[in-house]
Amino acid sequence: MAVSAKSSPLSELRIALPSLPLRLQEVGRFVAANDYDATTRSMRDLAAEAGADPAAFTRLAKAIGYSGWDELRAALTEARRPSQASPFSARAKGRRQGPNADVTLVTDKLEAEAAGLPRISAHAIADAARSLHDAQRIWIAGYRSCRSVAELLNYELRLFRPEQVQIVGGSGPDDLDLGAFRPGEAVIVIGFMPYTNASVRVAQAAYNAGATLVAVADSVTAPMAEGADHVLLFEAASSPGFFPSLTGALAIAQSLAAVTFSLGGAAARKRLQDTEARLAAAAAYVSEKG
Repeated sequence: MAVSAKSSPLSELRIALPSLPLRLQEVGRFVAANDYDATTRSMRDLAAEAGADPAAFTRLAKAIGYSGWDELRAALTEARRPSQASPFSARAKGRRQGPNADVTLVTDKLEAEAAGLPRISAHAIADAARSLHDAQRIWIAGYRSCRSVAELLNYELRLFRPEQVQIVGGSGPDDLDLGAFRPGEAVIVIGFMPYTNASVRVAQAAYNAGATLVAVADSVTAPMAEGADHVLLFEAASSPGFFPSLTGALAIAQSLAAVTFSLGGAAARKRLQDTEARLAAAAAYVSEKG
């Protein structure tokens, strides 16, 4: 089924609901109420949360005219995609009315950020951290707003692995680093929609080099997550405001650093202590007054 750019799969789903068998209606309502999760989580995970058979999601998709769940999920993902020319302004809404409108916006945003954090997979982060621990070198790529997440992860990892961690393009043109990826190394690529071409190039170079690819992304369908060994998902679009949220990405970065350090044991602790001693000798921090 060819879905036009203006087609709304959620509208198609809601229109079809009354004519569906009762069990498919229940699954359909779950998808309609959780369309973000439907675009970012596996069919098995969705089925477990919905209390349904995974095959019910395939039957639902076919019942409303799609070839299967993958095509319906792709349509849901595309429907959430902002205009390429206005990825941020398209999210902006008019200023709310009322004496506490601004406070309400802040409250809504904080609640959305907090609600997204528990949906990050701790098991997936721990698995990825084990790959980072085993890696001979760790490369980190984040562009535009995601550069801040990459720099934070780079800083934390270099506190105890200073010779083995590097930001892609941190010391020269990106393409020189892309040619340096090797098997046994790990490449972390961070991004959310709209995805940068640079992040996709890094991911493809890592995959082609046989390095372990870790994608920190807002969707399993993100182009820089294709072929990844680990996909760590965070919610970017669910938070109100003109700009997507990086809170989940920051939480993932800090969790990766924490678990990688823990796996390093006594050796990582000794390297961290050496770094602290060097920083203290260089008077990097303001002295606390007694």
